[in-house]
Amino acid sequence: MKIFDFIGKRRYWLLLSVAMLTLAVGSLLFNVFVHGRAMNFGIDFTGGTLISLRFPGAASEANVREVLAKYNLQQSTIQRSGERDILIRTEPMDPALRIKIVDELKQKYGEVELLEADTVGPVIGRELTTQAIWALLIASIGIIIYVSFRFEFKYAVAALIALYHDAIITTGIIALMWRNVETPFIAAILTIMGYSINDTIVIFDRVRENLKKLSGKKKTFAEIVNISIGETMARSINTVLTTLFGVLAILFFGGATIKDFALVLLFGFVIGAYSSIFVAPPIIAVWEGLNTKK
Repeated sequence: MKIFDFIGKRRYWLLLSVAMLTLAVGSLLFNVFVHGRAMNFGIDFTGGTLISLRFPGAASEANVREVLAKYNLQQSTIQRSGERDILIRTEPMDPALRIKIVDELKQKYGEVELLEADTVGPVIGRELTTQAIWALLIASIGIIIYVSFRFEFKYAVAALIALYHDAIITTGIIALMWRNVETPFIAAILTIMGYSINDTIVIFDRVRENLKKLSGKKKTFAEIVNISIGETMARSINTVLTTLFGVLAILFFGGATIKDFALVLLFGFVIGAYSSIFVAPPIIAVWEGLNTKK
């Protein structure tokens, strides 16, 4: 059976990855120029007030924004959570102003119930940002140690490049869409990295097995990698499709607070499956030497 030449066509995958990375970084820079910040960071990072309200009937974002506009809060993020619930993310406000806004909503729309009211200060936001950076660094170090121990150092480098490839592109897509970014975004990125490294290691395992099995058949390392990718391709595709069914269910039927998390996973899982096949294996093939006989 003829095996598709994944490694021989590596330049096409490289160009596609470069294009996606350029778009991602360009989106971040564009947002800095237009909005003054790279991403639409929520109150978890910037500080602010979160208010959850339940209306007696169908809730309307426009009606809530109309009331907030009277207090110069019309730029607040307003999300529907179910038919009757509304989430408001806005700049820090004192309890007196919050009570005043809720009272005015009650006068206009009936018995509006205050479900939750939390305030996050900018100091907490900076701490969360620092912790997120440390989480990514620690995860990266752990991956390098684990993959180097299980395989070789070049495999660890290839896997890490693929993971950051996934994280940057996914981040760029969310930035381009100007979606609200809260702490679940960090959890989603770490989840994507875990998913992607698992898929990559499956391919690396098959490469190692085939190096032993095909060692006497005068195959180049690139040919062995091609065979290994072909043998694991169905598994990779089936895994990502099965995972996406659950993510899509959350995205379409979950509450507003979890939809952004699901959206990050949706893009990240697809990109992770791509990098496991078209980014990490070509890197180790080029590193090893395309014409090396095994």
